[in-house]
Amino acid sequence: MTLISRYILRTFGRVFGLALAAFIGLYLLVDFFERVDTFLEYGAAAHLYLSYFALKIPLIAIQVVPLACLLAVFMTLGGFSRSNELTAMHSAGISLLRVTLPLLASGLLISLLTLLTYEYLVPMCVKRANIIYTSKVRGHPAAVFKRSRIWLRDGSKIVNIRLAEPQKGQLQGVTLFDFDQYFNLTDRSDIPHATYVNGQWRAESLIERRFGNGNLVASQTANDQAVDLNLTPEDFRIPGSKRNEDLGYRELRSLAAKLRAEGYDPTRFEVDMHARLATPFASLIMAFLGIPFALRKGRDSGLALGVAMSVMIGVVYFILQAILLAFGYSAALPPLLAAWAANLLFFLFGCWLFLGSES
Repeated sequence: MTLISRYILRTFGRVFGLALAAFIGLYLLVDFFERVDTFLEYGAAAHLYLSYFALKIPLIAIQVVPLACLLAVFMTLGGFSRSNELTAMHSAGISLLRVTLPLLASGLLISLLTLLTYEYLVPMCVKRANIIYTSKVRGHPAAVFKRSRIWLRDGSKIVNIRLAEPQKGQLQGVTLFDFDQYFNLTDRSDIPHATYVNGQWRAESLIERRFGNGNLVASQTANDQAVDLNLTPEDFRIPGSKRNEDLGYRELRSLAAKLRAEGYDPTRFEVDMHARLATPFASLIMAFLGIPFALRKGRDSGLALGVAMSVMIGVVYFILQAILLAFGYSAALPPLLAAWAANLLFFLFGCWLFLGSES
């Protein structure tokens, strides 16, 4: 590595570290004020505060690291421009590619580290944070329900649910077993798909079988029937896992494959699976995007402008990504396209800015 590359990386690393710490600190502060009432209401011990928010840091870090990467690239090149170092580098025959290559390499390395963090560290931390908040603070069971292969008892019924999707208010692969007082099976209802509408579950189709003395005595099929199930979608929701944050890429891929093989809709899990790969590379995209912005602003690239620009671009990126993922969840876009489209659009936007700066 040349001396100039080490100098560029040292400057970038210093700004990136400060930016990342600042963004994490702000995020934690906002999260603290949102959660502190609950901690105070249940009289949680101080060590639970510290443990909960410490376990949230990996998830927060991967969400704000693209902003820190964008700000670091912008401030590094902007600082070189203000101090005329960029002009000196050009005079010495150092091309723009050679100046920016260490920054892009850093963005790629940060993306790969984020990918590993998302796969191994974040799921573990999210699960432990959920246990602290749900069980140790609020005193509720840590995780009453799972997403798939759920077994529960509802009065005289035993219910098996292949897949619960509380975000969509849907259940897939529902089987209701009804027993008499001697625990003899009297009725079985098989429901491929149930939707929560107006305070009750309704089955698109239902096959009901009645038993007597252990033998099948009647069977009938019905459509659009109410389901006798005294649960709501919120009862199936695991706190903190709105986007399956406690599952890694391999777990999501395995679950999606099992659901598809069994004939159920795995769309949501496939979208989140592809998003596990796409989201970390936002740091590389932001590093690429920061270069033309810094070149355009030149000597005017101060700290206030850098922070404002980073936050603005980050907000636009995350809103666009959320919209595209929602399209993916609703099957309006293929899962792969829904997960990667935001990165692709911002990459094309960066290319357009590069062409404009060269002209």
